[in-house]
Amino acid sequence: MMPSRMVTAIVGLVVLLLAVGCTGSGIDENQTTISYNGTEPENALIPGDTTESGGIKVIGALFRGLVEYDARTAEPRNAVAESIETTDSRVYTITLKSGWTFHDGTPVTASSFVDAWNYTAYAPNNQHGAGYLSHIQGYAQLQSPQPSTTTMSGLRVVDDRTFVVTLTEPFSAFRTQLGFAAFFPLPTSFFADKAAFEAHPVGNGPFRFVSRDRGHNIVVERYEQFAGAQKPHVVRVEFRFYPALENAYADVVADKLDFIEITPASALAEGRYRAELPDRHLSQTYLGVQSISFPLYDERYANPQLRQALSMAIDRQFVIDTVFDGDKVVADGVVPPSVPGRADGQCGQLCTYQPARARQLFDATGFEGPIELTANNDTANQDWVEATCATITRALGRECRFVPVPTLGEFRKAINDHRMTAIYRSGWVADYPSIENFLNPIYRTHAAVNGGQYSNPAVDALLARADAAPTEQEGWALYQEAERQILLQDMPAIPLWFQTVQSGWSTRLHNVVVTPFRELDLFSVTVS
Repeated sequence: MMPSRMVTAIVGLVVLLLAVGCTGSGIDENQTTISYNGTEPENALIPGDTTESGGIKVIGALFRGLVEYDARTAEPRNAVAESIETTDSRVYTITLKSGWTFHDGTPVTASSFVDAWNYTAYAPNNQHGAGYLSHIQGYAQLQSPQPSTTTMSGLRVVDDRTFVVTLTEPFSAFRTQLGFAAFFPLPTSFFADKAAFEAHPVGNGPFRFVSRDRGHNIVVERYEQFAGAQKPHVVRVEFRFYPALENAYADVVADKLDFIEITPASALAEGRYRAELPDRHLSQTYLGVQSISFPLYDERYANPQLRQALSMAIDRQFVIDTVFDGDKVVADGVVPPSVPGRADGQCGQLCTYQPARARQLFDATGFEGPIELTANNDTANQDWVEATCATITRALGRECRFVPVPTLGEFRKAINDHRMTAIYRSGWVADYPSIENFLNPIYRTHAAVNGGQYSNPAVDALLARADAAPTEQEGWALYQEAERQILLQDMPAIPLWFQTVQSGWSTRLHNVVVTPFRELDLFSVTVS
C-alpha cells in the first residue's frame, strides 16, 4: 500500500533545488534555481505508469490535469478543464480551456486525454495506474491478456475541446479524482515514438524536462508558455537523489541543498532540527498514513490472527516518542484526520498495544522462524523500523529484524512484482482528498496499488455501493463500513500513525509552502 501516494507509504520523498544556468533569459539563474531532495522514480516518466511518491512529484512538475488541488487546503479546482458537468454522476461532459500546449508546442486537445486514458487502461501496456480508470465504461474489456479492443466504450471525443466520459456506475468522487497523474494527457509524440518520449518526456505542466541522470538527479526548467493561472517564480528545479536521507539533511544545514521534505529521525530527536535550521523549518500534518503490509500471496501470512497479533504487539506511542520526538499521531484507522468522510476509532482495540493478548494470538498461529520487516533505506526508515521490531520482539518473545532494501525503486519493484517474502513498510499519501482514495486504490481486488494482493468480495461490494452513491457525502457511511471490515476482520495492513512532515530549507528560500500531499509548492516558493 503505498501511494498514491502510496507510502510508497507509503513513506519518504524529497526534492532538491540546485543552481543551474539558463541561457538567454536575461535572468540571474543562480537567484532563480532550486534543488529539491527526492527519490529515484520507479519507472519512466509516464503519468499512467507512475503511482509512487518519487515519480509523482516529478510528474506533477511536468504535467497538468483537468483538475488541480489547492496547495494549502487540497480543495479541487479546474485546471485544463473549463467545465466538468454531470446530472447523474455517471455521464460527465468535459470541456477544455483554450490555449494549453505541450512542451513541444502541440495543442492539448480532448484526444490528448482520451488517447492517454485508453493507453493506460489497456492491460498489455502494463501501466501501474490503470486501476484508477476502472470506473470508466469499457475498462473491464481492456483487462484481459489479449483484449479485442484498444479503447474504452465510455470515452467519446466530441470535438477538440470537448469529450464525454460514461462510467459503468455512478461515481460521485470522479471529478475530485481527475487531478491525479493517471488522468493526465499525453502528446501525439508519445504514441509515435515511446522510446524517444521515455528518454525526453513531453508534458503540459509548469516545467519541462531537461535531463535525467539515473541514480543522481532529474532537472526541469520553467515552461514559459504554461497556460495555468499560476506561474512559478523559479527557473529550474533539480530533483536530487541521495543514498541516505541523513546526507541530504546535512546538505540543507550547510546550505548546499535548498529543500528537504522529510527530516531524518536522527535530526528529530530532542528537536535537533529546530536548532540546526532556525527560521527555516516547519512541522505540519498532511494527508498520509504510515503502515506495514503483508504479502498475502505467501501462505505464512494467510492467518488474520497472525496479522492482528502483530498489530497489538507494536507499541506505537513508544516508537513515536523515541524516534519522532513525539511528533506523530497514533493511527486509529487507515484514513487520516481532515480527510472528507473519515470516521474515528475504526481499528478498535486492534490498533492498541496489548502485548499479552498479542502473544496469545501469535503463539496460537504456529508461525515459525524470525519475523522480518523490510523497507527501503534511502528515506530514513531504519530507525523507526528497528524500534517497531524491538517492541514486537518484547511483546512476542520472537526475534523481529529489519531487512533493508537500498532504494525505493528496488523496493517498489519487488512489491509490484509480488516478490516480497517479508512484512513490508507501506503507507499512503492521498492522491486526492477523499476517504475513497484511502480504500479503493489499495484494498479493492486487483486495485492499482494493492501490492499484497488482498481480496475480499464483501469489501468489494461495499466499496462498489459507496462509489455509486448519489453524492460523495452519501457514500461515506458505506466507505466507513468497508474500512471497519478491512481492519477488524482481515487486517491486510497494520496502521501505525498518521503522518506529520518536518521539512527544512536553505537560507535562500522564501515563501515555502508544503502541500497537504507533502510536496513543496513550486508556484509559491521564491529564492534570493
